[in-house]
Amino acid sequence: MRAALAHPRLVPALIVAVSLGALGTALLAQYAGDLQPCILCVYQRYAYVGALAAGIAGIAVAGNPAVRRLAIGLAGLAFLAGAGIAFFHVGVEQLWWRGTAECHAPAFDPNATAADLRKQLLRTDFVACDQVPWSLFGISIAGYNVLASLAFAVASLWATLRMGKSTGR
Repeated sequence: MRAALAHPRLVPALIVAVSLGALGTALLAQYAGDLQPCILCVYQRYAYVGALAAGIAGIAVAGNPAVRRLAIGLAGLAFLAGAGIAFFHVGVEQLWWRGTAECHAPAFDPNATAADLRKQLLRTDFVACDQVPWSLFGISIAGYNVLASLAFAVASLWATLRMGKSTGR
């Protein structure tokens, strides 16, 4: 394991790979599987984008161990934030708590005409956060993302700590 951590670009490259894999899977589900994301699903993608950016930065600064270690640590924190957002989403799906304001259907003007309501409905792109569009073994996509993001966070933060011990920093 030390040999893997000693290779300066390996851990950041793995962070880039898992981030691209997660984002690619989400986009494939959306565009090929017609699973439209709710706002919380989109927020979970932002965490992977943050980890991806940190991974790319880690590759770019591979010659500077301290900055590379910082980039990997930031990726770990991005994954941890993604796990938190995904856990919040699972809670919304399970009706443990209410979601954000964007998770609920938009308010309509009660004095609007039927034609105005129709126009507003046709312009509204809305996916409820408390609906589970797909699950496997009773676990939703958000539930799997909690597990994956936590695993990626633990691995990244563990690598950050191990790198600090091996370099004496």
